[in-house]
Amino acid sequence: MSEVVIVGGGIAGLATAYELKRRGIPFVLLERGARAGGVILSEEVDGFVLDGGPDALLIQKPDGIALCHELGIGDRLVPTKLPRLAYIQRGGRLHALPAASVLGIPTEWGPFIKTRLFSWPGKIRMGMELFVPPRQDDRDESIGAFMTRRFGREASTYLAEPLLAGIHAGDVDRLSIRALFPRFVEAERKHGSLLKAFRPKAGASAESRRPNPDGAFKSLPGGLSELVRALLKVLPADAIQLNTTVTRVSGDGPYIVEREDGARLEARAVVLAAPAYATAAITRDFDAELSRVCGEIPYASAATIALAFKREQVAHPLNGSGFVVPRVEKTGIMAGSWLSSKWPHRAPEGSVLLRTFVGGARDPRALEQSDRELVDVSMRALAPLVGITGPPLLTRVFRWNRANAQHEVGHLDRLAAIDRAVARHPGVFVTGSGFRGTGIPDCVADGRNTAGRVDEYLRRDGNLRI
Repeated sequence: MSEVVIVGGGIAGLATAYELKRRGIPFVLLERGARAGGVILSEEVDGFVLDGGPDALLIQKPDGIALCHELGIGDRLVPTKLPRLAYIQRGGRLHALPAASVLGIPTEWGPFIKTRLFSWPGKIRMGMELFVPPRQDDRDESIGAFMTRRFGREASTYLAEPLLAGIHAGDVDRLSIRALFPRFVEAERKHGSLLKAFRPKAGASAESRRPNPDGAFKSLPGGLSELVRALLKVLPADAIQLNTTVTRVSGDGPYIVEREDGARLEARAVVLAAPAYATAAITRDFDAELSRVCGEIPYASAATIALAFKREQVAHPLNGSGFVVPRVEKTGIMAGSWLSSKWPHRAPEGSVLLRTFVGGARDPRALEQSDRELVDVSMRALAPLVGITGPPLLTRVFRWNRANAQHEVGHLDRLAAIDRAVARHPGVFVTGSGFRGTGIPDCVADGRNTAGRVDEYLRRDGNLRI
């Protein structure tokens, strides 16, 4: 009998395994794919370092950074290169996101007034946010509804849709503001206005208002797969079973985890760290209500396309991290990232590395296109914006089918229903981006917290046997 079986080897499952190992609790991790890490995937090709999935760890949420330090790779973390400009496409041109802003919400008036990203009526409406009364009830609403209510339609179209919803490859009119940006909801509740909440405090020194010299993100020279490799290095090799699909969970403690090949594992605790739709399939006969609610969490598919060029092939200075594309621009891509400008040593001397994002809720059939077609879409979108001449030196398409959990309006209620269902089965736990948090730091934090709850459960009544 195993103490713990973890189903799913993405970053949440690996973080759970790491914390269990740190606490001295034996486990077996079952991953259906040929590798661990989930959407974290880095490759080195001809001197280029390509991240197919996420390429950064958010500093503001420290759990990912802290894990790197614990694993002994903290000294390899590098901040984004300067300057830290980001752009938004409008009318076929790139406009720098105004400085002194929080996800586009201005904290100082000067840069906001000067920008050509917004029309004067749009700027006036955004400034009127100071006088928009706060909402008086606790009902959930979409990011689009929240931003339109507070800042107007133009802000929703050119900020919220490409920037806030784009992070999650989702639909701005369906994603939940409470689930994904609770800070905004709390700012409205506490201050009555986001402009008031985010402006510099009276008497704040110039030093305190200066941005963090390390920026908002850090990464690793070999891509974020370095983090996965470091985790696997400290975990027992015989505890990680790849190419292993779980089909069913049964029992009432101890539990039976059934594999596709017919093998059955008995466990005192089970951690379901798979996507919500996979958890729904695994628990269909175990708990119909748990399965139903997990199955209600939608997912979007997306692809990232890496393209490398000689530096002289690209006219734009690439002085920033990249750009996002509002849906109304209809270019076929959601965003473009200038990886060799963001991070040191991602491209050989004299070369540049770019990356585009396609699909998501905006274009759910994007992955039906061939790799060649996706590259062509990217080239047509990039060429007029950054002045590309000639074909790329190399291209690489990464496909992520049903990889982006969509925390839509009502997600927190669905999560509460999942937690109630799981509570009926002591020793069963869920974690991962389909449930709480969507980025690497959130998944690391939730995975480790889940391991802590597993520890508490096993030690209760002397269940733990080591």
